[in-house]
Amino acid sequence: MRSLLPVFGGTRRRFDGLSAQEILALAISSEEEDSSIYALYASRLRDGYPASAAVFDAMAAEENEHRRRLIDLYRARYGDLILPIRREHVADFYVRKPVWLIENLGLDRIREEARAMERDARAFYLAAAARTTDAEVRRLLGDLAAAEAQHEQGAGELMEERLGGGVGAAENTAAKRQFVLTWVQPGLAGLMDGSVSTLAPIFATAFATQNPWTTFLVGLSASLGAGISMGFTEAAHDDGKLSGRGAPWKRGVASGVMTTIGGLGHALPYLIPHFWTATAIALVVVFLELWAIVWIQNRYMETPVGRAMFQILLGGGLVLATGIVIGAS
Repeated sequence: MRSLLPVFGGTRRRFDGLSAQEILALAISSEEEDSSIYALYASRLRDGYPASAAVFDAMAAEENEHRRRLIDLYRARYGDLILPIRREHVADFYVRKPVWLIENLGLDRIREEARAMERDARAFYLAAAARTTDAEVRRLLGDLAAAEAQHEQGAGELMEERLGGGVGAAENTAAKRQFVLTWVQPGLAGLMDGSVSTLAPIFATAFATQNPWTTFLVGLSASLGAGISMGFTEAAHDDGKLSGRGAPWKRGVASGVMTTIGGLGHALPYLIPHFWTATAIALVVVFLELWAIVWIQNRYMETPVGRAMFQILLGGGLVLATGIVIGAS
């Protein structure tokens, strides 16, 4: 048996240098970690998405069963003391991204990570089995690859069984609604405020001074000020508990960042020292911003394109004209 001292000394081992015993111990620790991850996903989904939580409970139970089978084989061949080797000890072993440490992961993201976990495990075992020359290790890796393939297929069957019919569709609709309420709605409000409300002061300053740098400074201050104000207002006026709109800091970030972006879009062209060139580019940016708002309204808020165009393009055009008229007078 090879020594594990290099692991604890800070030098990671190569997978092709591991013995069959070390590979089996690594598989045991990997299955144990995956089971814990699935159990955590189930815990986080239980309140909002009970059907998906049941799927991950079943997947965690499957991983535990694999771990028990691996431990039985290990004990039969090598005794009760399992070598303390984990993924991070092996240089070319797959690594789980710590996404499960992030609070409030979305349903689609959790499902995507679960599928990636099964694919990664199976692909690694197959590749490792193909490159090893040790017959015993090759057989062991082949068994593990087959187990992961069965688990991946079983996970798909569980998803189909428990999320079939209207249950899965209902959960997907709920997840989409939550995304819209938490991110899209406050972000759209911020983009509209930043794009439209800063038009008058920026273009009034531009035509009053015809000084690009002064116009840029006014636009920068208006955009940042509006972003900070919108962000704090959105975060402070609703804690999301009763409305179900999600964490206030998320909505605050979405609103504040998009407000700032909306204002900066037509302020940044005034970094160009030539006034009319900067103004022409700024007007093009304004047109693109207003169309982006129309697209978001139609895509996520299901607002008819015609109505969105009338509201946004007409309103934005009136504010823009106001700023130009006042600045040129």
